[in-house]
Amino acid sequence: MKQIRKNKEPKSLTEHRKKEHADYENYSEKKELRESLHTEQRAICCYCMAPIVPKIGEMKIEHFECQENFPDKQLIYRNMLGACMGNEGQPGDLQHCDTYKGTKPLSFYPPNQKFAIENLILYSNDGSIYSNNKKLDKELNEVLNLNVTKLKNNRKAALDGFKISLEKYKKEIKKPTLERWFNDWVGISHANNLRPYCMVVAFWIAKRLERYK
Repeated sequence: MKQIRKNKEPKSLTEHRKKEHADYENYSEKKELRESLHTEQRAICCYCMAPIVPKIGEMKIEHFECQENFPDKQLIYRNMLGACMGNEGQPGDLQHCDTYKGTKPLSFYPPNQKFAIENLILYSNDGSIYSNNKKLDKELNEVLNLNVTKLKNNRKAALDGFKISLEKYKKEIKKPTLERWFNDWVGISHANNLRPYCMVVAFWIAKRLERYK
């Protein structure tokens, strides 16, 4: 999970909200909305960081506070996030992200600007995701199911692939190089799409940088 910086909402959503009897179901410009969420999240899922594509069937428009329990927020842009399909259609224990979450509440809002959600999250070399914050750790598993085998394997593959790319370095990797890699993986040094599961690699790099403190 990575902090999301929300952009200005699509004009079509602003205009739709002004209409009488406007709701999410009769909002016809979901394509524009989906593209806006995809752009601000730089092509990764708001929860698991899997790659997303702004098309029906390849990306979901997630209401952080669900429509069923918070109908007054169904057209609030800040309440909308872009999520992967989360193994939709598979047995419940194989689902994750918004598909698994359903109407369950989540306490940690990814775009919260008071803190960076990634600073509360840790990763193991086997691809596990966890937190020292007990409430967040519980929700990572019980609300989002982010330690489902598929995601653990994908995160491990991303990290292992990065480690393999380091085999050409015969000497200790210097601090400026690690800093450059970190800024690239978290998206500080560029405005391009983020790499899938970027924060598991960034976390590994950050641990190496701690050696220089």
